[in-house]
Amino acid sequence: MSATDTTCRVQCAAGQPVPSSPGWRRAARWGLRFVRNALAVVGLLFLVYHFCFEITTVISGSMAPTLQGEGGPGSDVVLFERVSYWWRKPQRWEVAQYETLDHMIVAKRVVGLPGERVAIVDHQPVIDGAPAPPPPPLAFLHYYAEARANHGRTIDCGDGYFFLGDDSIDSYDSRYEGPMPRSAIRSRAWLILWPPSRIGFVNAG
Repeated sequence: MSATDTTCRVQCAAGQPVPSSPGWRRAARWGLRFVRNALAVVGLLFLVYHFCFEITTVISGSMAPTLQGEGGPGSDVVLFERVSYWWRKPQRWEVAQYETLDHMIVAKRVVGLPGERVAIVDHQPVIDGAPAPPPPPLAFLHYYAEARANHGRTIDCGDGYFFLGDDSIDSYDSRYEGPMPRSAIRSRAWLILWPPSRIGFVNAG
């Protein structure tokens, strides 16, 4: 038994109060616990962001007016989420981020789905021979039949997805590269975080 234990027993037997640890020790222990918990929270948030989200600054006008900017101040800062694509496939008219054949990360709108045949006629998509006009919120979309889609030619999606930029005249998309495989698709555009005047959900039809 240590001298401290002996002193404590004597004081307790005599009804004397047991001296508490110095205040700085309690403060140090509280501080260490706070730092430990804060680091755990930061680590958890980092893992959630890494696996579930991406934040991207728009560096091209190819998705205007939905996503705006050229990479400078005032360009849209967009939050993309990965979670939706864990349990479902990309859907027509939503904006998705994918990796191109030359390893660029871009965001375009899904127009054609696997197994479909896509053409552009009178500035609107034709899917499997039938017109597929955008839903009313996307009535501003106006596509140009260029490159592989020139003169209304049909493009077979095969196992891939056919992407088009909203500013079709200034967009390098599936009209040039062809449909993109599911493995190239990374995330879905969800929220515009910046600038303040543009904050809101990304228009997905």
